[in-house]
Amino acid sequence: ASTTGPVAFEHLLEVAERAAKAGAAVVSERVDKPRNIEFKGATDLVTDTDKASEDAVLSVLRTAFPDHALLGEEGGISGDTGSEYLWCVDPLDGTTNFAHGYPSFAVSVAVLQKGDPVAGVVVEFAGGPGSWVTKTYTAAKGKGAFLNGSPISVSRCKDVNLSLLVTGFGYEHDEAWAANIELFKEFTDESRGVRRLGAAAVDLCHVALGIVDGYWEFRLKPWDMAAGVLIAREAGAKITTMDGQPFTVFSRSVLAANDGIHPAILEKTQVKTEGLMKSGIDMSPWFLPDGYQVSDISL
Repeated sequence: ASTTGPVAFEHLLEVAERAAKAGAAVVSERVDKPRNIEFKGATDLVTDTDKASEDAVLSVLRTAFPDHALLGEEGGISGDTGSEYLWCVDPLDGTTNFAHGYPSFAVSVAVLQKGDPVAGVVVEFAGGPGSWVTKTYTAAKGKGAFLNGSPISVSRCKDVNLSLLVTGFGYEHDEAWAANIELFKEFTDESRGVRRLGAAAVDLCHVALGIVDGYWEFRLKPWDMAAGVLIAREAGAKITTMDGQPFTVFSRSVLAANDGIHPAILEKTQVKTEGLMKSGIDMSPWFLPDGYQVSDISL
């Protein structure tokens, strides 16, 4: 049957979970086996598992919604960009961690409706070699966030001095990278600690779970953030860009934290972000597929 027209968020979530678990099954089967590693850049890895996981995820999505648009990290854009639905797929977020057997990687699947995330699933791999377990985070717009079916919510920490924070760094050691190194130092001096796990989807889910209090990062891609942002938002997080502007998954920065601590983090990230823009660094939306229409709220 045609899937043109509105689709219930709950149905979108059910398909997203089925797709994410199909990808996770591929990762699980290969996680303790030798990896075939290639390089997309000097230090940006891609494995055959990334590609096989994306194939498994996209197969589920194309079967369920043949006329939806698809944006995958490895395969790029496919499907009908004239659809109001755009699926954002990271088949293996944290590939470097996976390649080393370090427990911070995930499969991330989300769907946007006119640019707005409405259903998302992140399957996080935790444990370690010989003892891997998966944790499934889910959210549909307006329905709350869940971990393995149980409701979750952000922390109540209101003091940066008492907070545990998390951030991330891209592969390009450019001006934005340098600015975030400075933020890392500033917040390390002020908070109980700043972690750097290397998987944005996991970081956002940890904000949703309340085990870290805030997260920021420059230059993530839509597939890195779409599911995690929705899960964090549904768990009670406030989400903006790092200079305090309305956030979209096409934004080049993200700040996610509980309401109590968001302003204090923003105070520092805004200065750095505005400084970058004044020096000519492009912070405009990116990776918006040609022909995909978004609502005014989304951009």
